[in-house]
Amino acid sequence: MSMMDKLKNMLKGHPEQTDRGIDKAGDYVDGRTQGKHSRHVDTAQDKLRDQYGSGGAGGTERPDEPPR
Repeated sequence: MSMMDKLKNMLKGHPEQTDRGIDKAGDYVDGRTQGKHSRHVDTAQDKLRDQYGSGGAGGTERPDEPPR
């Protein structure tokens, strides 16, 4: 199992902490780029949240299972 697979498994198990980490990383990038790419950063944050975080669903959905 690669390092990326291990990280992905850890992230999927903790959506609240993952959301906070995504927010912190986005804020850091916005600060370093002085907000020049904030639209792209927001898009990336949304995609990461959909894949690893709660995605606005409160963390109840599992990406491996089809919707009910």
